[in-house]
Amino acid sequence: MNALKQLFGGNTRQFGMIFALIALVVFFQILTGGLTLTPDNVINLFNGNAYILILAIGMVLVIIAGHIDLSVGSIAAFVGIVVAITMRDWHLPWFVGILLGLVLGALIGAWQGFWVAYVGIPAFIVTLAGMLLFRGANQFVGKSNTIPVPKDFQFIGAGYLPEIGPDTGYNNLTLLIGVVMVAAIIWGEIRSRRNAIFLGAEVAPRWVSVTKLVLLSAAVLYATYLFATGRPGTSFPVPGLILGVLVLVYGFISAKTVVGRHIYAVGGNRHAAELSGVKSRRVNFLVMMNMAVLAGLAGMIFVGRSNASGPFDGVGWELDAIAAVFIGGAAVTGGVGTVVGSVIGGLVMAVLNNGLQLLGIGADATQIIKGLVLLAAVAFDVYNKTQGKKSLIGMIMKSFGTRPEVETADTKDVISVPSEP
Repeated sequence: MNALKQLFGGNTRQFGMIFALIALVVFFQILTGGLTLTPDNVINLFNGNAYILILAIGMVLVIIAGHIDLSVGSIAAFVGIVVAITMRDWHLPWFVGILLGLVLGALIGAWQGFWVAYVGIPAFIVTLAGMLLFRGANQFVGKSNTIPVPKDFQFIGAGYLPEIGPDTGYNNLTLLIGVVMVAAIIWGEIRSRRNAIFLGAEVAPRWVSVTKLVLLSAAVLYATYLFATGRPGTSFPVPGLILGVLVLVYGFISAKTVVGRHIYAVGGNRHAAELSGVKSRRVNFLVMMNMAVLAGLAGMIFVGRSNASGPFDGVGWELDAIAAVFIGGAAVTGGVGTVVGSVIGGLVMAVLNNGLQLLGIGADATQIIKGLVLLAAVAFDVYNKTQGKKSLIGMIMKSFGTRPEVETADTKDVISVPSEP
């Protein structure tokens, strides 16, 4: 037990959500007779859930700031139908269509951000209105028809890394990404130890670092093997590549920049943040606009994968994104959460969905199980806080660049404090 505590930073529950994800994978791998960890299933799992994970990245920032966004599914559907129609009727190149979708998402986000930040209407009401407005706009613009998109545009939702270099029997670009990820993990651990030693902080024994590196590297290399050995013509999916870039960018923004610190401060205690010089209106405006941009991107990725945009795209997406964020450890009251935690929460839901489908479980039972999982995850986090323990997200994400939550003496609000660069 002492060895486990040393390995996981003094708390064996530090990586609780990661353990839950691994346990789910192993559980379904056994029950499905090995179908869960086949290359084709893993590739399909990422392709089929990338758009929800992208929504979760934006949603976690909204929730950290103390808001909620119910309009993301409708915005994604509206952007998707507009882009599909303009490419069909105006013969726009695929990259112009993507740029148009991002700009449209930014305009919609600015519209909603204005009402939330500068008029003062709660985001719940604004985005509820947006959900109705843009769902109707989707059906009005598209006349409730399905609009196909060009093959070039489909690449962002259904494309794979190309084959380059010598014939190794694997996809060489996928192998390269895996090797780079392992190198980054090793470099990050070495850098973290050096910084801790330089600052005079307590450093875990060397064997702990080595064990962590071996486990993480083995997981990454095995995933790389699965992606690189799929059926001919497949490899690491383009939506997964987009998701990976967004995780890195937004993880850095939320933990290492002034903007990220201001988002946490506003969500933790808006009045205290304003007294400290944080412009809360600007923060609220930015998180709402950013959410709409990512919703537009998610909508285009879904349209690319589906080969067409339809009137029922985006239905229920906001609920999946919100569930991913809360399962990933975000607090309902704001001020707590991380990008990586939300993606892990989304993967937990994705693996759960996928495993139940492989087992032939009906949609009704699947919804019941997902609801119970969400309730259990949030209840466990609330219980930890009421017992004076760290919240689940604080235990999980310490090694990803954030400090555990701290509780203010006067307000008792729980605020997640990003680590210093």
